[in-house]
Amino acid sequence: MPLNLLWEIMSCELNFIHKVYSARIHSFVLMNNHFHLLISTPEANIDKCLWHFMLQTSLRINSYVGKVNQVFGNRHYKCLIDSYLYFQHAYKYVYRNPVKAELCLNCEDYPFSTLSGLLGQRHLFIPLEEDSLLFGDTPGNLEWLNIAPSLEEWELVDLALHREKFVLAKNKSNKAHRLENDAF
Repeated sequence: MPLNLLWEIMSCELNFIHKVYSARIHSFVLMNNHFHLLISTPEANIDKCLWHFMLQTSLRINSYVGKVNQVFGNRHYKCLIDSYLYFQHAYKYVYRNPVKAELCLNCEDYPFSTLSGLLGQRHLFIPLEEDSLLFGDTPGNLEWLNIAPSLEEWELVDLALHREKFVLAKNKSNKAHRLENDAF
């Protein structure tokens, strides 16, 4: 299925969950075989919200390709992020994913990302929360997004995002301690 069509389907469903479930969408990146979504639900209904999103996107994708098989291989990961610093780690992780996968050179160049829409490179149908992180200092923050963290830092954040609550694992080097004090 072409990514642009998949982007359209997911954009519509993200718009729907924003309206119906009061979901606050902070960032979204669609990759070839998965997606990353930073979302908050002030009504504590994340399960219903994501259940609807996954179900409806699956139904629409299956309708397009003429199949009835399961679309998503694994259940989604959800991780409670309870600090602004941890949010910064997740934010950078989401937007750097296409760069890490070597799909583009800079975060803002990837077309299937809400970042390109925030920067006016494409129309966004996804209603995003105000992005004070990016627009506090757009040139400086784009530079920050495009600085690659070390592989060890990347893996620490990746592991933290796969936990129920974002917690950086302690490691032998001082990387986890540094990430507790600065955005990577």
